[in-house]
Amino acid sequence: MLLGLRLRDFVIVDEAELEFGAGFTVLSGETGAGKSILLDALGLAMGGRADAGVVREGAARADITAVFGSSPELDAWLAERELAGDPGSVLLRRVVDADGRSRALVNGNPATAALLRELGERLVDIHGQHAAQSLLRADGQRLLLDAFAGLSDEARAVGEAWSAWRALAREVEAAETGQRELALERDRLAWQAGELEKLRLAPGEWQALNEEQKRLAHAASLIEGTRGAADALAESDDALSGRLHHLLQRLRPLAAIDERLSEAVELLDSAAIQVDEAASSLSAYADRVDLDPERLRQAEQRITAIFEAARRMRLAPDQIPGALTDMRSRLAELEAAQDLDALRAKATAARERFDALAAKLSAARRKAARRLADGVSAHLAELGMAGGRLQVACEVGEPSASGVDAIEFRVAAHAGATPRPLARVASGGELSRIGLAISVLAAQANPVPTLIFDEADAGVGGAVADAIGALMRRLGGDRQVLCVTHLPQVAAKAHRHYRVSKEAVDGAAVSRIEALDRPGRVEEIARMLGGAEITATTRKHAREMLAQG
Repeated sequence: MLLGLRLRDFVIVDEAELEFGAGFTVLSGETGAGKSILLDALGLAMGGRADAGVVREGAARADITAVFGSSPELDAWLAERELAGDPGSVLLRRVVDADGRSRALVNGNPATAALLRELGERLVDIHGQHAAQSLLRADGQRLLLDAFAGLSDEARAVGEAWSAWRALAREVEAAETGQRELALERDRLAWQAGELEKLRLAPGEWQALNEEQKRLAHAASLIEGTRGAADALAESDDALSGRLHHLLQRLRPLAAIDERLSEAVELLDSAAIQVDEAASSLSAYADRVDLDPERLRQAEQRITAIFEAARRMRLAPDQIPGALTDMRSRLAELEAAQDLDALRAKATAARERFDALAAKLSAARRKAARRLADGVSAHLAELGMAGGRLQVACEVGEPSASGVDAIEFRVAAHAGATPRPLARVASGGELSRIGLAISVLAAQANPVPTLIFDEADAGVGGAVADAIGALMRRLGGDRQVLCVTHLPQVAAKAHRHYRVSKEAVDGAAVSRIEALDRPGRVEEIARMLGGAEITATTRKHAREMLAQG
């Protein structure tokens, strides 16, 4: 259960620290004092959406810490996720900076908001003040029924099966209506791929082919030039090599006389060697160059064929191998798309899976509908609607992401009346009572240790309010129950009572929260009874209500 809640700089709360215990606890106060802010803070600590608006004006950050009691099962769950803390307790913390960034921690360990939400669902069940309004919507009625029956996972599976089926059905429809377009595209790609396949152009071949054609086309010039150069270096009568060797013969004896000539001799000797090597390399090159007019003609024909094919396909020649691979891949996709029988079989299997899951969900809903209707009807008498009863109709509807059920809540406000659609016949007070009865039943079905009701008793008063207070106190006999309320009859039934007030501090509104002792509860309940003016009569009435509570 919730043991404590600490707030710092949250909305209009500068600082607050509350301790909670077992049983039934109420929070009351003037409208706008900040009662629901406490529940908003708790929701934030359990992974709710954070933004800069929750930071008190002028503060650097908002800091919320919630401390819960734990259990061996929850401790094991936390240990699996490396979030364990002190055995028997769980500490949730959320820090929101003024720029909107937030941090979440569980037992001091960083955690995601999604993990906080998952953990929060194991700790607290919150019933908001707008639960009654959801009863007016068909989808709201369905969600309430599923929540009461614990069918949320089954409903999610049906929604996923619906999405899978509809996606395949759209593929079948597109394949059927696009047959002609697909056939045309397939024929075009098959022709293009056939033309490119005739070329058998290997990756890198285009560049190698161009280099070979250039070499063959200039073979005569290459031979003439390299042989002439070889001759000038080594073969002619006045060749450079011979002249260098002649010079060396003259200089070597002189270098023997004067060593300062040795460096020049060494340089000339190296030059002579390099000239000889260059002449040898040029001669070998000239011998290797092939004057092959036939091979040149073949290379030029190959280049022309490749270029023409690339021009027709609007490609660069070196892009042909990659383009051919893409065409083959797309052709394979089109062939698969044309296999309508296989696609239809997949769609049929997806539909059958949806039907099976939807039928199972429908059966569970019908069973739960009877339990919900009976339970709510029993509570309605207790809540001042003697003879009233709820009927939850589960009829066959059009298949959708929510299944195959058309769910409608119908109510008979008194004995002998025919149940009619809730949205047409129920008054605001009746809606509140029905919504509260459903919330109580859903809470009893939910194993979480803490139940929170945020003004779920709105729109009622008098004896009905007294009955609601008794119901909450009874519910608090085996659960921790927190309730934000405006009703003195409900507040008088609580085991403990917090008052939320608002005051001006340095020109800014600040919310204050205090635990009330017995005299404080008398004053607060008297205020709830009589408004701004508290009299001896309202105090007496308040003491009587507390004594009865």
